[in-house]
Amino acid sequence: MVKIMISGGGTGGHIFPGIAIADSIKKIKPDARIIFVGTKGKIEERVVPKAGYEFKAIWISGFMRSLDIKNLLFPFKLIVSLIQSFLLVKKFKPNVVVGTGGYVSGPVVFVASLLGIPTLIQEQNSYPGVTTRFLSSLVDEVHISFDATRKYLKRKDNVFLSGNPVRSTLKIYQKDEALKFFNLETGKKTLFVFGGSAGARSINNAMLEIIDEIVDKGIQVIWQTGALDFERVMEKCKDKKSVKVFKFIDEIDYAYSACDLVICRAGATTIAEITYFGLPAIFVPYPFATANHQYENAKVLFEAGASEIIPDDKLKADLREKIFKLIDDERRLNEMREKVKAFSNPNAGETIAKAILKLAERRNV
Repeated sequence: MVKIMISGGGTGGHIFPGIAIADSIKKIKPDARIIFVGTKGKIEERVVPKAGYEFKAIWISGFMRSLDIKNLLFPFKLIVSLIQSFLLVKKFKPNVVVGTGGYVSGPVVFVASLLGIPTLIQEQNSYPGVTTRFLSSLVDEVHISFDATRKYLKRKDNVFLSGNPVRSTLKIYQKDEALKFFNLETGKKTLFVFGGSAGARSINNAMLEIIDEIVDKGIQVIWQTGALDFERVMEKCKDKKSVKVFKFIDEIDYAYSACDLVICRAGATTIAEITYFGLPAIFVPYPFATANHQYENAKVLFEAGASEIIPDDKLKADLREKIFKLIDDERRLNEMREKVKAFSNPNAGETIAKAILKLAERRNV
């Protein structure tokens, strides 16, 4: 039996590609045993078991780049996480260990590489995270989503452009069916607004200022606010039948299928899903993302004419004009739809899964 250990998490952007890879492995090798390693209290603890995979936790957190008393615990956490990773790897005896990013993947992949176990990293962002940059020279393979990522990695011989896999559960629905799912009208332009799994305060604030005008113009809105802003947005929109407000949308493929335009952050998984669905988007990169990687992600599509960008600090000034200019410009929307599809790689999950299984064969020799 092939045994695969996948480590990653902290955000949906790191864990959803891992689940997509696991699903692809299962399609090729149904009897493969796959476990995920993450941290307690993060999104992976909830979504991994829901996806049908075993979950194990280690004690680790990221190093704060600003002065923070929590940093005093980091060396201790790192030592503990390395010991925990060693024990998990020795007990599970994986054929391959896969890292999908975030601080949690560092100790697990590092320990596996020291033990001579084949290792692979899947990097979602245009600018690779610190974990990927540190481990890229130690692992057997690095699979990237943007060709621009190569220049940030010391080794080039183990780097492969495979794309960022999307969840196999995502389905493209007929627009009328998707609108019906949200009890929205057909024939009306529809916005999908979200800020990632946790929401985005700045996007929510900017939308609240113009939501009355949006509704008055006959535009429908599907709005994922995140938990912190849900009550506030819901209070404002409770009498607006054309605005559907959610803390989190599990059936996000219905939202993608229903909309004409997306307003969102520029995380790599979000971009992968938008390119998969072929959607016009206004990206609002998270300004505090490490090394401004969300801007770098969005910039690749923007420069190709496949999307628009509004800097976070320009949201309140520019969002209204950008929405109303785009939403009725069918020529521009169609142009964005066509160009954004060029960045989609629907076979990314299968490509990476095959690479993992090939490494597993080497382990079995």
